[in-house]
Amino acid sequence: MKAIILISETSLPLAQTIQQELEEATIYSKTPLEGCTPIASYSRFMGEHFADFESIIFIGALGICVRSIADCIKNKYKDPAVVCVDSTGHFVISVLSGHIGGANELTRHIAAITGGEAVITTQSDNAGLWALDTLAKEYGWKISVPPAEMNRLITLFVNQKPTALLLDIKDKGTAYLERTLPTHVKVFYHLDDIPRQEFELMIAVTPYIYKVEIPMLCFRPAVLHLGVGCRKQCNPSGIAEHIEKVMREQSLCPLSLATVNTIELKKNEPLLDALHQQWQGTSQHIYSVEELKDIEVPNPSEKAFEVTGIYGVAESTALKSSGEGPLVLEKQKGVLTEGNHFTFAIAMSAAVTRGGHIEIVGAGPGDPELVSVRGKRMLQTADLILYAGSLVPRELTFYAKEGATVRSSASLALEEQFALMKEFYDRGLFVVRLHTGDPCIYGAIQEQMAFFDRYKMSYHITPGISSFQAAAAALKSQFTIPEKVQSIILTRGEGRTPMPEKEQLHKLAQSQSTMCIYLSAGIAEQVQAELLQAYPPETPVAACYKLTWKEEQIYRGELKDLAKIVRENNLTLTTLLVVGEAIDNRKGLSRLYAHEFKHLFRK
Repeated sequence: MKAIILISETSLPLAQTIQQELEEATIYSKTPLEGCTPIASYSRFMGEHFADFESIIFIGALGICVRSIADCIKNKYKDPAVVCVDSTGHFVISVLSGHIGGANELTRHIAAITGGEAVITTQSDNAGLWALDTLAKEYGWKISVPPAEMNRLITLFVNQKPTALLLDIKDKGTAYLERTLPTHVKVFYHLDDIPRQEFELMIAVTPYIYKVEIPMLCFRPAVLHLGVGCRKQCNPSGIAEHIEKVMREQSLCPLSLATVNTIELKKNEPLLDALHQQWQGTSQHIYSVEELKDIEVPNPSEKAFEVTGIYGVAESTALKSSGEGPLVLEKQKGVLTEGNHFTFAIAMSAAVTRGGHIEIVGAGPGDPELVSVRGKRMLQTADLILYAGSLVPRELTFYAKEGATVRSSASLALEEQFALMKEFYDRGLFVVRLHTGDPCIYGAIQEQMAFFDRYKMSYHITPGISSFQAAAAALKSQFTIPEKVQSIILTRGEGRTPMPEKEQLHKLAQSQSTMCIYLSAGIAEQVQAELLQAYPPETPVAACYKLTWKEEQIYRGELKDLAKIVRENNLTLTTLLVVGEAIDNRKGLSRLYAHEFKHLFRK
């Protein structure tokens, strides 16, 4: 809940604009005004309700703001965000709880609303440094540092003392840290590589417990997966504490636990509820024997197989939940009270394990500026870029870092592509496989993913803008028309690759949707003949050649002339055919922005 404290009644329109853009904001004013909740005194209202709000926005003089909240301030871990906006909206000032309370971010948001200037005075923001006290919340990490110690570590950091950054896992947060490394920070991936005498501070993102001689701030990512097995109706008393004790002895931090896992046979055991109560931030997964039967465990048990149908509950469920990442704690057996036997094991998330990785990146339709922000970043950090040379402009590879290997796949057989990517992957390097458009649309990535799966290789897909989207933009056309055309069909004609019977063009054409036809310029006569079985001859068409490339050409016409257009302009590869009434249509009005059309954000 947010409070907008209106000091000057002439700023009511400004307050209403801010209220409209922010969720759950109420305007309070000493002057009776329509749409405002009346209050008698700013300081008295703050004294009674200061802690009730997540953020408080004063509109008026900064001095009034400060005097109104002065007696309410506790500490940065409890205080709400306080922002002061001058009466014209020109200056937006972060007053209190800039990082943890979110006042700095709220200040930037409000400044964007008013077109004003954000005034932020925290040293880390103005020096371009990380806000250490908000990183954990932003990236889902945990910390267990007392406030006084946290302040001491932040002081060392913002004073730019030599800092070692230890990243022995990888996730979205560690990628951000690597990408925004301050000049006084040096990154390491193994503790033993750090010359500790050279540093006055160490920051680590790790599930491991390290003992070092210099001040250290540890962020605990949720990357550990606990698998548990037990005797029927096992007494849970003391087991969670025992597991934590063993974890610490093995230098594993319990704060990094992400999941607790077992099999269906054990889903109603009291032990599971006890463990969930102990680690309330964890999620619980119950697996069937079918899901676990193919997982190989290092410590198989015939007894376990007789009872459960698998050779190890703890190890197999931990491995399953982790995506078959490495076991960092193999099966442990325990019995704290007579007859209450249990086992547990811990695996690390495969996705965060450092090593080789392959990113399948959608290049977009051609223009290097249309690759996504993430895609560009992947290209800038890749050790190998393997791009579809016949379909992707070489200019996209100019984002490569110095020393990167850049190869075209145009002349390589599939086996040669695999061998090249695996060579770099096995060396622990980062590979980008760059495909045209969006790789999931006619991208031929299925056989590559099958290969990656077979060798248990880490990979991910970064989507891209598809050529059908680029066609809509180039044609200045909305491919859906209210009450007339509400479907877009992405398909291809039947060439060397047969089409399923139910997906043949003349059958799809019966809907008269907007149709975007890929890979079919070479069979334009056949495409035209099939479409004419359902579309009127005068239906608008467009042959779009090399969309967003320097050589882009758009040819408009009617369906009865489609083959002629393609033939006379020598259109072959990288041509998208678009058919439908939506091309150049300007009729039909959407109700989305109609005044009487109410929805969640406009009531």
